[in-house]
Amino acid sequence: MQILVTGTAGFIGNALALRLLERGDSVAGLDNVNAYYDVRLKEDRLARLGGHPGFTEARVSLEDGPAVRAVFERFRPVRVVHLAAQAGVRYSLENPQAYIDSNVSGFMQILEGCRAHGVEHLVYASSSSVYGANTRLPFSVHHNVDHPVSLYAATKKANELMAHTYSHLFGIPTTGLRFFTVYGPWGRPDMALFKFTRAILERKPIQVFNHGKMSRDFTYIDDIVEGVIRVLDAAPVPNPDWSGSHPDPASSKAAYRLYNIGNNNPVELERMIALLEARLERTAEKEFLPMQPGDVPATYADVDDLERDFGFKPSTTLETGIDRFVGWYKEYFGV
Repeated sequence: MQILVTGTAGFIGNALALRLLERGDSVAGLDNVNAYYDVRLKEDRLARLGGHPGFTEARVSLEDGPAVRAVFERFRPVRVVHLAAQAGVRYSLENPQAYIDSNVSGFMQILEGCRAHGVEHLVYASSSSVYGANTRLPFSVHHNVDHPVSLYAATKKANELMAHTYSHLFGIPTTGLRFFTVYGPWGRPDMALFKFTRAILERKPIQVFNHGKMSRDFTYIDDIVEGVIRVLDAAPVPNPDWSGSHPDPASSKAAYRLYNIGNNNPVELERMIALLEARLERTAEKEFLPMQPGDVPATYADVDDLERDFGFKPSTTLETGIDRFVGWYKEYFGV
């Protein structure tokens, strides 16, 4: 199958593209390999795909409409997985324009490409950040998410709304996936586990926000990829029971669905640090700080819909995931 994956130099996109190639799909990988974090890591991820005859690379920015259209014209994908985005909650406070360019204008180019070429299923990355000021746990796709607390979250909510519009107007089946704190080998250097590992090994203090009183639904990369593939292979259909008088945010009269992909097991930040210290056999020097703007104290995914519709829920324990991440980190950086 011809599949376009955006963000193939990124953490999730790279792992997904590798799995798709291994099962025999042809993958066109779109990424601009920007300098938001270490470009060498991105290039090394892409090197994992370069040896596969089914992989085609396109170094294109999402907001470059003519270049994105050319990729669709040349490759003519049957399905699209859109994972490329300007990531990071805190960076959205410093450079908001980057989020509008990539996450809103860029997503529009992908939607237009899907419309012009009759793509049979668009799967796109949303985020647990869309739950924003919600405090009802676990977070459910059936909950209202109209109170984002960061621009990053607002752009992801916008993506869900834009996707629904295209599903409704043009019949494009779309599925949005709200990822919860993804981690693992080849991960992002701006994420807590990566930053903590580097700091502890370099004997530098780690910054612990909200004085450690935070919990996250840490989700291992292999579980994320498995979830994406299962969803990709089953395009949504309209929900015949959907009613505008009692609208369900997770579905529609259009071919539109939303799912959480999370471990369904929130872990206290201090517990994660303790597991990491044990694996590294070093004690972290902690710098306790207040909550950062745009952050939330807890995330917790309700994955009942994912399990019901696809017979799958993430199951990798944090102990196992941290062990694999640290093993990769030491090998990759020669520690």
